[in-house]
Amino acid sequence: MQPPSTPPAQGLKGSDKQEPAAAKLPPADRKFPCAKCGARLDFDPSCRSLKCPYCGFAEVIEPSSKQVQERDWEEYWRTAGSNETTLAGRSSQVTCTVCGAVVLLDDKLAADRCPYCGTYLENKPEAAKGMIAPEGILPFSVNERQAAQAFNGWIKSRWFAPSQLYQFANLGRLSGVYVPFWTYDSMTFTHYVGERGDDYFETETYTEQDANGETVTKTRQVVKTRWTPVTGEVRHFFDDVLICASHSVAEGHVRGVEPWDLKKLEGFKDEFLSGFQAERYAVGLKEGFEKARAIMDNEIRSLCCMDIGGNHQRLHVVQTQYAGITFKHLLLPAWLAAYRYRDQTYQILVNGRTGKVTGSRPYSWIKITVFVLLIAALVLAAILIFGKTAHGATAPARGLGAGVPGTKVPGYHRAPSGRIFPMPSPGECLSVHRNFVSRHPAPSGGIPWLAGAVCPPGTHDDAKEPWV
Repeated sequence: MQPPSTPPAQGLKGSDKQEPAAAKLPPADRKFPCAKCGARLDFDPSCRSLKCPYCGFAEVIEPSSKQVQERDWEEYWRTAGSNETTLAGRSSQVTCTVCGAVVLLDDKLAADRCPYCGTYLENKPEAAKGMIAPEGILPFSVNERQAAQAFNGWIKSRWFAPSQLYQFANLGRLSGVYVPFWTYDSMTFTHYVGERGDDYFETETYTEQDANGETVTKTRQVVKTRWTPVTGEVRHFFDDVLICASHSVAEGHVRGVEPWDLKKLEGFKDEFLSGFQAERYAVGLKEGFEKARAIMDNEIRSLCCMDIGGNHQRLHVVQTQYAGITFKHLLLPAWLAAYRYRDQTYQILVNGRTGKVTGSRPYSWIKITVFVLLIAALVLAAILIFGKTAHGATAPARGLGAGVPGTKVPGYHRAPSGRIFPMPSPGECLSVHRNFVSRHPAPSGGIPWLAGAVCPPGTHDDAKEPWV
């Protein structure tokens, strides 16, 4: 905001007007207020600019001129502590007494709740401690409204969640947080000693008793494995092994909202933090590398097994050297919702770039019980319906001897006696007996419906169809 101009001194022409010199300029890293109303400007993901929440004025954030650089591991430890700094506009921090998150406080904004566990933060901020400055950032691209929609959709899909959880969804208690991460790159050289197992078949002879109790000799094919000692070396480059540097987010939740589009990382600019909370990393650089090395080791072992080949592999010795290690400190965006239900804290995480949702939630045993009872009732109903249907399907067949007068059954014929039997084909005679129906060519002058009256003896013994 420009300082107000003063009237020109008398005797000066309009063209000679001069702006008064500022007695004191604001610091270069200070965020200027809204140029129209003077209010605070917050980062708006929908337009990727600093926007006034009152008058709508927007100030475009220019892309950072610096590239996201990897930092050399060895060089950093030679000068460890000499290049740590604090974030502009975040000169104080407060530690959550429940989850331990260290929230970097905005100088012009008071944080009342911890974004991770929802606990009220005690009003005891301290000066922010120096830390490794973030090299890169992924700005929010999902705004609060979009995150709330994704959040509500996720909750509504939880069938067995308590009803209170749906009520919580309507409150929209979401906090936008930049979560700290480390990435590690390394070239690895691995020497391994192990064994290769190749399967082959052998014919095996065995004895058993047959149905008559006699001992018989038989053969069968048996799989055997031939083990051969092996040794070798594999090389692999690991790029951007991502490690969450927060203890306040469950590891499963972090993996649940992956992937992150790290190819679109931008050079860090504190303007992107305006209006959002940020956490100081709780996982140190060395601790983060140990976690990254565990991930690398699992993949290295898989690569060694692939190099060995065969049907089976055994690894006895795996020795890996890490060279050219580099790292980055990143801030990645997430919308968090934390709530307590029956003295237990649950957390929901929304990826601030993709809107992907994951989290934990309680289960309603009442709903589960009702669901189980409903399934049992449906199964019982299906059994009863199937039983009645099956009984009805056999009724016409039993009706061959005891049909209901006047009842018509498709494909069947009712004799004068009331018996029902299948209709004959052209030129065919059906002979109705006590326990079966016989089919045979109709004799000349024979009447199929009164078969047996004019059929010659012996013709009723072929093609017998018993009653059902």
